[in-house]
Amino acid sequence: MGVQWMNCVFFLACCSGLTFGSPNRCDEVRKVFQLRQIGPNQLLPLSPRAGSDLQVCMSKNLTCCTKKMEEKYQVAARRDIQNLLQTSSSSLKFLISRNVAAFQEMFEALMRQAENHTNAVLQESYRNMADQAVGPVRELFTDISLFLLGSELSVDDLVQRFFDALFPLVYNHLINPGLSHISQGYAECVRLSSRDVRPFGGAPSVLADQIARSGVSGKLLLQALHLGIEVINTTDHLQLSRECRRALLKMHYCPHCQGLTQSKPCMGYCLNVMRGCLASMAEIDTHWREFVRSLESLSTRMHGPQDLEQVLLGVHMLLHDAVGHAQKNGPRLSAQVHKLCGPPSRKSAQSVSIQHSSSSSRESIPLKAPVRVSGDSLAVRRRDFLNSLRLYRTYYGGLADQLCVSELASSDGLSCWNGTDIVKSYTLRVVGNGIKAQSANPEVKVKGADPVINQIIDKLKHINQLLQGKSIPKLGSLDQIETGSGDPEGRYSGDCDDEDGCVGSGGGEVKRKVSRVSKLSPDVTGDHKHHHHHYPAEDSEMRGTSRSLGLTGAIWALILPCLHMLLAL
Repeated sequence: MGVQWMNCVFFLACCSGLTFGSPNRCDEVRKVFQLRQIGPNQLLPLSPRAGSDLQVCMSKNLTCCTKKMEEKYQVAARRDIQNLLQTSSSSLKFLISRNVAAFQEMFEALMRQAENHTNAVLQESYRNMADQAVGPVRELFTDISLFLLGSELSVDDLVQRFFDALFPLVYNHLINPGLSHISQGYAECVRLSSRDVRPFGGAPSVLADQIARSGVSGKLLLQALHLGIEVINTTDHLQLSRECRRALLKMHYCPHCQGLTQSKPCMGYCLNVMRGCLASMAEIDTHWREFVRSLESLSTRMHGPQDLEQVLLGVHMLLHDAVGHAQKNGPRLSAQVHKLCGPPSRKSAQSVSIQHSSSSSRESIPLKAPVRVSGDSLAVRRRDFLNSLRLYRTYYGGLADQLCVSELASSDGLSCWNGTDIVKSYTLRVVGNGIKAQSANPEVKVKGADPVINQIIDKLKHINQLLQGKSIPKLGSLDQIETGSGDPEGRYSGDCDDEDGCVGSGGGEVKRKVSRVSKLSPDVTGDHKHHHHHYPAEDSEMRGTSRSLGLTGAIWALILPCLHMLLAL
């Protein structure tokens, strides 16, 4: 009996040390809950409890979670994924945004240079009328700039309007110069006669054709890049289905309820969850690849007559020849104008003095020397941009896999979370990417394609056909898609329903930023078909942690016989 008594005392001492000497398992959960600013600490129980009220993080063991905590965890899981999506796309989005700004800036600089070239040539060759031509020249290049940036201007009309405004100046100063300037009324008649007498030969139609060809290509490039940004903005704020949100909660935060705050999901488990949640996004892959190829196709066509830089910096030469053509045919043009408008009507001396006064003020406008931009800068910029963009052509097809590989899942060889417990490997089937593959997904039920994603795919199809030079009916303007009425907390319309346990979850959540998120390697497709993962023996520390909350019941089962024996003494 003495030996039995000593053994029992020793056992009770050991059990007492295990139960009361070790820190409360909920302390670590509380620490992480507070560190990640998931919610107020008052929501946490002081010690593990039965979790009969939980909807997703259910377990046979005791739990450190309450229903309110589960609701906060679900919001946090969704934010984590949206933060990861935005971080993973940030380098791609920056690449496109930076080049949109660069192309627009280069177009504007090109316009200024072409305008200065043109004014300088007129000043050198046709000094008498050059000052008065500054206004029409500026209007021409302003209209071309507006056309490039998306305005629905007719190129034929804007070019013809310029030559119409130029003809009275050519007529007065070069064809029929007099002692004084023609009156405003007569100048208007000369302007209106321009389309009948065709003083500049084929120059207006040649210039209009060149600007239309090269300008449409430049305009389409900018339009496509704006759509590229819209695609990224749409997928960055993808609205997650109810099934996906519950799966993310189960994968990210249900382990915390069991004290497993450091655990990571198994690779196969992560792939199933993320491929299910991002199934609609994966449908963009084919059209995004074609988008990159179509941009390359457009760029290869932007040479010669479709090279905007070459066309605009050649306007001054075409204009010089056009004015020379009118001057050469002066007698014929003078007779035709006389027939249509009558003899020239001259201004009064007072008007002439006013005109000369305004002319002298225009002479003070500084004109830059006609220096061509260095090299084919637009072509070089396009080439460099497309070389970088090509690295992201598989972005949408490999996104779910890359998030698991680089950020979310446990490394090979380590024990991992399979949705219910810590295991050596995930043994369920791992499905592929895309909507069709999800019918067999054991972790996430995918009902169908997201309608917002379908909209963005339709826009990609349309822009791809335009980029490829195909003639198709206009689908509509490539306006920004409205993707959810978000608020600073990251909640979007339709993001929560009663079944999710989001009702009455309270406010005051602070948006969590995911730390240490590396950017995706842009061209990794890795189709990780992990049907079975075999890892070495479990890490003993994690293994002990996974059973810690169930240990109390087992200890009491062993203690009770000793208590009975003590009472019998």
